[in-house]
Amino acid sequence: MSRSDFNRNVVIITGASSGIGRALAYQLADEGAYLSLAARDSERLSQVAGECQIRGGKALAIQTDVSEQSQCNRLIQKTVEEYGRIDTLINNAGQTMWARFDELGTLEPLEIIMQVNYFGSVYCTFAALAYLKQSRGRIVAVSSLTGKTGVPTRSGYAASKHAMVGFFDSLRIELAAENITITIVYPDFVATETHRRAFGPDGKPLGVSPVQDSEVMSADECARIIIRAAGSRKRESVLGFRGKFGQYLRVFAPRITDRIAERAISRGR
Repeated sequence: MSRSDFNRNVVIITGASSGIGRALAYQLADEGAYLSLAARDSERLSQVAGECQIRGGKALAIQTDVSEQSQCNRLIQKTVEEYGRIDTLINNAGQTMWARFDELGTLEPLEIIMQVNYFGSVYCTFAALAYLKQSRGRIVAVSSLTGKTGVPTRSGYAASKHAMVGFFDSLRIELAAENITITIVYPDFVATETHRRAFGPDGKPLGVSPVQDSEVMSADECARIIIRAAGSRKRESVLGFRGKFGQYLRVFAPRITDRIAERAISRGR
């Protein structure tokens, strides 16, 4: 399937008000997709939906906190009411952290991260599955390189992404006969607002990004790769040389992989 085949494709994107999700929405709107956009920030979500409509796509803005199953159910129901079907579900919403585990004053950030990153994806997938079976659709899971390997200061985030990967790898096998494809994407650092919202040691958002945004992948580039992988129904897509090389290095020299991860965090890129 080529990118042009997203024309009139009904696509749900979670975490669509900023960063990778917003970039996905704009690029898919350029392709004429019928979008259902979900995020907690209703004002920014409405702005994104408006821009998508200007670009030639249809866009429905549905305020959604994916950590709440009832709100995920509502997202799916409203999408079907509007468009009559679901062709693609992109589980993109995410929350991260930037703190050593032994510095945390509370475990609440880890609980929130797991609820958003893992259970949010599970809730949306569970609610959408019957419709995806009808359309022989796609599920896209936006994971992270931390879904492949441990990373310092990201223990709770890595745990949630490992859980996400385990779930979708298992689901892929279960759904093979249903002709539903699952694509897992593993980005390295991406320049998004997510880093500023990362939980610090005190359990509060950092407020500033510890990542050098000018030296990492842009959200637009990341979105292009995700759409290409989803369009071709790839099993997985690992982004960036460091990610691709790290997969093989981890097998033969895991301590070097650990040092690379530690250095990346210390440099913020």
